[in-house]
Amino acid sequence: MPSASQHTDRSRTTLWGYKLMLLLAAAIWGMGTVVIKSTVDEFPPTLLVGVRFTAAGLLLGAVSWRRVRGALDVGHVKAGAVLGLFVFLSYWANSTGLADTTASNSSFLTTLYCVIIPFLGWAMTGVRPTRYNVAAALVCIAGVGCVAYSGASGFSLRFGDLITLLSAVFLSFHVLFTAKYAPGRDMTVLTVVQFLVSGALGFAVGGVTEPWPDWAALSTDTWISLGYLAVFASCIALLLQNLAVAKVPPAPASLFLATESVFGVTFSILFLGESLTASLFAGFVLIFAGIVISEYFPQRMAQKGQKATAGASDAPQESGAACVDDPARPTTESEDIVESGVSMR
Repeated sequence: MPSASQHTDRSRTTLWGYKLMLLLAAAIWGMGTVVIKSTVDEFPPTLLVGVRFTAAGLLLGAVSWRRVRGALDVGHVKAGAVLGLFVFLSYWANSTGLADTTASNSSFLTTLYCVIIPFLGWAMTGVRPTRYNVAAALVCIAGVGCVAYSGASGFSLRFGDLITLLSAVFLSFHVLFTAKYAPGRDMTVLTVVQFLVSGALGFAVGGVTEPWPDWAALSTDTWISLGYLAVFASCIALLLQNLAVAKVPPAPASLFLATESVFGVTFSILFLGESLTASLFAGFVLIFAGIVISEYFPQRMAQKGQKATAGASDAPQESGAACVDDPARPTTESEDIVESGVSMR
């Protein structure tokens, strides 16, 4: 019979396995930014969103067809349509922005959704941001200022940088509305619907605003890029994330996922030859620090408060006293989504 220490070691090993899943998902998404950057020159960005998410939706729908067929109803379609709209807007802005900014800038600017969420949540639900959220916002603003600094030419944010920031706003809406619609619904079905809706919007808008690509003339590299975005950066990375966030607490999960920006910069330097100036490096460090302040510290404080309250509740109670609420209860799926900044990237 295994000893208690052996059982603990196995549990820790298993937990680290799930954390590695999050790290792998972040790496796949970081590489996805590089892939989009190298593809938008040959493939129109809006139609790229259409191809990517239509293919991802069909693939995920085929793999989980029995589950989709059993759970699909009007509620899933309506909720998935709203989420699909925000997926489309976020990735349209992100892909369009990459035509006029570096993959490094895009990686870190998009990750600002982690800091934006508490303030949008305040407007939508009335829950005030914490002092950590405010501090994180100020640190991130300083980071964006460093990214905008161009040396002798002063401060300037290119159109690509600005629209990438807009992508972070849309991604924040996606996280908040996912938290709203997730309870009582099947997340796999919601994901399939929002993929297909986003893909349909990409084809509809891109078909009107962009030239239709010559499919026969596309290079092999472009086809490989499209396949990577549909299969790896959409389906596989999302599967890894969903498996892991069910086991890893929100605070460390959010930080593992935030390494996407670090992977994005690293891959941009390795594969695209992008240079990292001192100003950009300082900006990236500040933005990542802001994410840590916004995501990690509030949850650590909440966990300490829960443990303290739970410890107090373990004390002997008077006869007839009833436990009205368990302060150490696990968070709901929707709470985990908002707390960890988990979303579909």
